[in-house]
Amino acid sequence: MTITYFGHNCFRFDSDIRLLSDPFISGNPLAQHIKISSIKTDHIILTHGHADHVADVHVIAENNQCKIVAMVEVAAWFEKQNLDTHGLNFGGTYHFTDDTSVKYVQAHHSSSMPDGSYGGNPGSFIIKTGGKTIFLAGDTSLHYDMKMYGELYDFDLLILPIGGNFTMDHEDAIHASKFMDCKEVLGCHYDSFPVIEIDRIAAKQAFESEGLKLHLLEIEESLQL
Repeated sequence: MTITYFGHNCFRFDSDIRLLSDPFISGNPLAQHIKISSIKTDHIILTHGHADHVADVHVIAENNQCKIVAMVEVAAWFEKQNLDTHGLNFGGTYHFTDDTSVKYVQAHHSSSMPDGSYGGNPGSFIIKTGGKTIFLAGDTSLHYDMKMYGELYDFDLLILPIGGNFTMDHEDAIHASKFMDCKEVLGCHYDSFPVIEIDRIAAKQAFESEGLKLHLLEIEESLQL
């Protein structure tokens, strides 16, 4: 399968179907070269309701006539905009196909919608697709439930925030990787704003020193898994 990075926490997972996570492109200064109309997907998944995760949902959903899967309050907010949605809560699983599903689990962060209305609780997704199991953390601090996820699932890849300030930094992401017993990590939620800019070389070296691999993709670059 292929994972393509569109900046911040926006990834597309291409296997039997296409899943797009947390589309924030038009407001990301690092992604201004991307034409929103060029992004194709079959479904959208949202970790929470903050503007830097949902800013381009409406345009992409309408362009692709696709379903949005998110926390129930987030899904309800978009349903009021006449978009096709499915709401989940913690522990819930949505099956897109026989081969692709997402399970919504706890994250430690906050959530509200762009208009300030209640956005429910933030979460992470355990994605099963293309014969792989991927953890899409979304925005979160380090928390001990991650150790439980590592005991329950055999992860092929973790997608973890590393920018600090609003989320884990790369040092906490190393601890998360150990909790979840996975050596392959794809970084997200960094460099989009000055407050979350990172030293990429130092972050990669820190992971390497612990026997872990940190992938930092350029925008529109892909990773084969």
